[in-house]
Amino acid sequence: MTAAEPRRLIVAITGATGAIYGVRLLARLREAGGLETHLVVSAAGVLNAHQELGLKRGDIERLADVVHNVSDIGAPLASGSFRSMGMVIAPCSVRTLAACATGLADNLITRAADVCFKERRRVVLMLRETPLNLAHIRAMESVTLMGGVVFPPVPAFYQRPQSVEQMVDHSLARVLDLFCIDNAIAPRWAGMGSTT
Repeated sequence: MTAAEPRRLIVAITGATGAIYGVRLLARLREAGGLETHLVVSAAGVLNAHQELGLKRGDIERLADVVHNVSDIGAPLASGSFRSMGMVIAPCSVRTLAACATGLADNLITRAADVCFKERRRVVLMLRETPLNLAHIRAMESVTLMGGVVFPPVPAFYQRPQSVEQMVDHSLARVLDLFCIDNAIAPRWAGMGSTT
């Protein structure tokens, strides 16, 4: 990318539990500045954000720079000519994981992921499912072999989080690190016995 070209990150929110990850990621990226966010939310993602966070579609969309309709597979994100740093699916349902693993680009979320895979851009899937069955594990293997990063947002207790938000931010800080996006939203490990 040239210096004049905006740094872009695609953020997708699916219907898996954990809408807070996508919403808080958008908020943190907005706070950081210097990065253009492109949002795609599935219908189930909207329902889940309302159930879990009391948010409406507009509340989520206001956090992004550009919003795309999940049904618009003719959107710029559907083309390899749309340059981006890659994509984060937060949270990622197993249905979306399976579609990504098999190249089933049947909506803009899975098409944008497919484009990122073919263009060798980073795709991070914050998978929210447990326990896992063999189909899930095989889909995770396929995505990993294509260069994707399967990133279940597992809480880290060694930092002694005091709130759900701190646990979420710890995972998001690690996701941002995967894209080399500077952040200080969670303390970094300083070794055993440290107070940070």
